[in-house]
Amino acid sequence: MNKPTLLILAAGMGSRYGGLKQLDGVGPCGETIMDYSVYDAVKAGFGKVVFVVRSYFRADFEKRVRERYGRSIEIDFVEQELDKLPAGFTVPEGREKPWGTGHAVLVAGEIIDTPFGVINADDYYGQNSFRILAEYLKSCNGKEGAFSMVGFCTGNTLSESGVVSRGVCSADQNCLLTSVEEHHNVKREGDKIFGDNSAGERVQIDSERPVSMNMWGFTPDLFKEGDKLFTKFLETKGGEVKSEFYIPFIVNELITNNYATCRILSTPDKWFGVTYKEDREFVAQRVAQLVKEGAYPAPLFN
Repeated sequence: MNKPTLLILAAGMGSRYGGLKQLDGVGPCGETIMDYSVYDAVKAGFGKVVFVVRSYFRADFEKRVRERYGRSIEIDFVEQELDKLPAGFTVPEGREKPWGTGHAVLVAGEIIDTPFGVINADDYYGQNSFRILAEYLKSCNGKEGAFSMVGFCTGNTLSESGVVSRGVCSADQNCLLTSVEEHHNVKREGDKIFGDNSAGERVQIDSERPVSMNMWGFTPDLFKEGDKLFTKFLETKGGEVKSEFYIPFIVNELITNNYATCRILSTPDKWFGVTYKEDREFVAQRVAQLVKEGAYPAPLFN
């Protein structure tokens, strides 16, 4: 049986944080959040890690990654650039930003042929989350349209330093995802959680409501179907300088078209990440506590 692959989206420039937060050490020996994700992925049974990067920092990034855990798991790299487009399309004048998380996934289509997970480089997801996702992906070998998403309780995903955006999920009675609605300015107000829905209305969000933290599971046919949707996206929005093609859009479209199902995999883990500079101290303290409890060795990789 093929082991699943983990695709790490590391091409973001971390504009709010002010630099390449993917390489910012938060562990006792300089480990990054991404390092802990790779460690958890190896432990959970993933067989390969693919990093989506930008060409301008690939050399330094690849050198550091290979030195740190190149002996622990097979690794590969793919570049997300503005001009990686289907034939017949060009980058509109003035566009500087990449085409979004959906495009970031699609650029890896040539090197992934197993069920695979997708995560952000700068989010901590937890060991249970990786184990749950890996087990489900292993059950999807040879299948098509068998997607999944690790759903975190909203109350486990907030930042103490400011507001966040979260993809609030709806599901049917079989725990299959029916839609993801982006909510902005999500924060705790007293003992309740509020956010702005897609209509701009301020609404309360149940603390147990599952949200997407961009931890997805896909079968490799996603690439073929996603490429079709990206072409349609470019036909309508390709001339815009800020339009983005997101993973939830792909998932929503393929669910609506009855091509795929997406199972919500519940996790008890608490998310944390460096959304703002002020988050870094909390993250470092949380990692230090996990090391103290024996969840991780220090240093993480020898």
